Amino acid sequence: MKVCPKCNKEFEDNLNYCTEDYTELETIESSDETSADLSEESVPATEAPTEVLKADDLPATEDLSEAVEEHRDEIGEAAKARVATAASEAKGLSASAKGLILVLIIFAIGGGLVFWRTTIAQKHNASLNRITAEEMEILLKDANPMMLKRLGEDQELRKQQAENLQQLLAVASQARKEGIDREPYIQTELRNMRNEILAVNYDQTINKDKGPMPPFGFIGEDRVKEYWASHNDAEEKFQEFLDAKIKLLQESNPAMKDRQPTQEEIDQAKDFFAKIQIYSEEAEEKIKSGELDKDFETKIDLQVKLQQAQLLARLYSQKVLAEKTKVTDEEVDKYIAEHAELDPQKKKAKAEEILQKAKAGEDFAKLANEFSEDPGNKDPKGELQGGLYKDVPKGRMMPEFEQAALALEPGQIAPNLVETPYGYHIIKLEKKEDVKDQQGQMSQNYDVRHILISTTVKDPENPMGRELPVKEMVRNKLETEKSKKVLDEILASNPVEVAVDYKVPEVSDEELQKMMQKQMPQQMPQGGETEEAPAPPKPEPKSAPKPQPKAEPKKDGKK
Repeated sequence: MKVCPKCNKEFEDNLNYCTEDYTELETIESSDETSADLSEESVPATEAPTEVLKADDLPATEDLSEAVEEHRDEIGEAAKARVATAASEAKGLSASAKGLILVLIIFAIGGGLVFWRTTIAQKHNASLNRITAEEMEILLKDANPMMLKRLGEDQELRKQQAENLQQLLAVASQARKEGIDREPYIQTELRNMRNEILAVNYDQTINKDKGPMPPFGFIGEDRVKEYWASHNDAEEKFQEFLDAKIKLLQESNPAMKDRQPTQEEIDQAKDFFAKIQIYSEEAEEKIKSGELDKDFETKIDLQVKLQQAQLLARLYSQKVLAEKTKVTDEEVDKYIAEHAELDPQKKKAKAEEILQKAKAGEDFAKLANEFSEDPGNKDPKGELQGGLYKDVPKGRMMPEFEQAALALEPGQIAPNLVETPYGYHIIKLEKKEDVKDQQGQMSQNYDVRHILISTTVKDPENPMGRELPVKEMVRNKLETEKSKKVLDEILASNPVEVAVDYKVPEVSDEELQKMMQKQMPQQMPQGGETEEAPAPPKPEPKSAPKPQPKAEPKKDGKK
């Protein structure tokens, strides 16, 4: 589900812009997704992204590949690869690293979806700390009409984008100061970026009126063969190209540490490399001869500068900032000890009182309905369930909970409170039985009742955030504070100016309608003709569900 941040109307996931005011939609989670639960799968593998750099105003990393697909007719393979790689790389980072990387901005620049970045190339040293109004106008010439409309109407958005660029450029400059760019494979990748961006833009420029064709589709097999035959160092350059890509992939994603490309992948990369070289060399010659205008060269330089900065900022985050902003368990415990309002002792005492009532023989289901703070104690109709979870497969609940439950015999109550990150649990086992799991192996299912006294809290400085386990909230808070401190230091030592008084191209209603039509789903009728699917009805505004910790086990795992 997506929502318009301006009018708060909700839309289906296939739409990207509000049909009322053309504002870019934001993805929202369903109530099930925003609720925490006791399932082991519900415990996040990494902390939530920090808010320091307003990452919530930027495209989510998991949506970047979708964005590429939506603009597949406007973007070259090189830019596609960049976006997809960035998406996969960002997923494996810590919260602090994510926050400092997510200062990138996605625009359809120059007819292609390209990351705004900056350079380390010597000839651009003078502009490392500045992006002028003229440069912004060149970047926006062929930008996404929806974004142009928003930039033209919203001065705050301009300021926000300028701040994001300042942060990105400052981090990239600091990375350069500390020598992140000195590694040979990084230098190779920085060179690759210029060739790829130049080739993509050149392809779009010279072939824009020749009809639909895949990127570099006008380069025939004969020209590719000629390239390999006429360049004695082509094989060596290709190997450097491939090695740099593999090295960066392996560094950014531990799961790919031992991944090696197949021969088919190597052949595809080789063909792609040759076409990049063919068009980039041809474009360089035409730039020198003046056949390509100055605006084309300026646009390429800006895109290259900005793309290289994103690479440097990401590498610096991985190699340096992740360690600088890491929060230790000792720091979390110290913070909790210093803030009495986070001390769970009162809640523990309440849970102990309820435990004693249950052990004294009071009706457990009635106690659960009266005291349990578990939202999973209600069925879809809102009826209380007496704290009962039926047919829970072994391995579904959190280890502390499950170990205590399965140590009991049916009818028994756990003698002590069971603590999990979500609070204190009073547990009664109703049934357990041996069953075969999906793999045909013997396992256990069980029915269990429990009463939860929640210890989750909401950060008072983030009223829109959901409630979290105390330690998780504190860790996120401390990590955010560290990230902000580090970023402030970087910005102070690497001042950057980004213009906000640039002129935004006017967008016609016709251009907006065309853009809206492109994002609508297409359907193929039986007659074979393609026709547009009818526009979905306008949904009524809905209030966002209040996130709560949830103890109900999920059968399909975490989304």
